[in-house]
Amino acid sequence: MRRGNHRKFGLETNQRNALYKSLATALIEHGKIKTTEAKAKSLVRFVERLITLAKKQNLNARRELLGHVGEKAVGKLMNDIAKQYGDRNGGYTRIIKLGARRGDSADMAIVEFTA
Repeated sequence: MRRGNHRKFGLETNQRNALYKSLATALIEHGKIKTTEAKAKSLVRFVERLITLAKKQNLNARRELLGHVGEKAVGKLMNDIAKQYGDRNGGYTRIIKLGARRGDSADMAIVEFTA
């Protein structure tokens, strides 16, 4: 296991947590987002844990989720997404690589939920 090894993106902890929260909320609300490949890889790990937590379908899980994503996203997670993946053990998202961005040559990717 790679405990403690994660991408920092040159951000402080609270800024990085805000980044994950906004990316995860956007992914949950829209179903698909376009971002850099590094952020996509970190986001997948974050979102899959949230979906696993949402599958518990209890009040404690809902309150825990509220600390990580917005209220609208928690409702969608608990009511739609968790029920869609009820019998699945992980692998809720996929990353599709797009190639380099024109402006700064950053590797881009699309993150979306699997069917």
